[in-house]
Amino acid sequence: MPHRLSRRLSICDAALDLAAGGGNHAVTHSAIDAALGIAKGSTSYYFRTRAALIDAAIDFLTERSRARFAELSGGTTTEISVDGAAAQIAAYLVDLLGQRRRDLLARYAFAPDAAADEGHRAALARCLFSIDAATGLLDALGADDPSARAADLLTLIEGIALDFTYGHRSLTADEPHDVVEELVRRWLVALVA
Repeated sequence: MPHRLSRRLSICDAALDLAAGGGNHAVTHSAIDAALGIAKGSTSYYFRTRAALIDAAIDFLTERSRARFAELSGGTTTEISVDGAAAQIAAYLVDLLGQRRRDLLARYAFAPDAAADEGHRAALARCLFSIDAATGLLDALGADDPSARAADLLTLIEGIALDFTYGHRSLTADEPHDVVEELVRRWLVALVA
């Protein structure tokens, strides 16, 4: 059983590598077999269909993202200031834009799958950023309508990630941390005002 679990995780990790490096169509059962150096048909044994493979890869990405945010934030968003929240969110985004860039690129690569499948769309929408965590954060900060403000915050965060990956800010050589933290701080101030 542990071998089966580690093989499943290796396959999911390879799917993210292939998606980030080659886009949506690079993620095939045979490409994963080749990338991992495993017997042809091995990936199909664990994930019979491409949809099942994509589901598993997105779930894997979601678990990685939640664990990384908890690690960077110390696992808590209660009793936090706007400045503290901005610092936590910025640290997560900068990590995603740098050290975890592969995860961000893989998420974008899976977008065509999400367009054709409601389940993939829902899973992809929440794999990097959590509406529940954002709602809890804005509630802790005293926002008047935490759910609505959380959706606004996620729109900002999604926009920052896209801008620094493919937009105007991707063309500058500036270190993103200070810029990202200030953008998030200003938006949080507005959301809890």
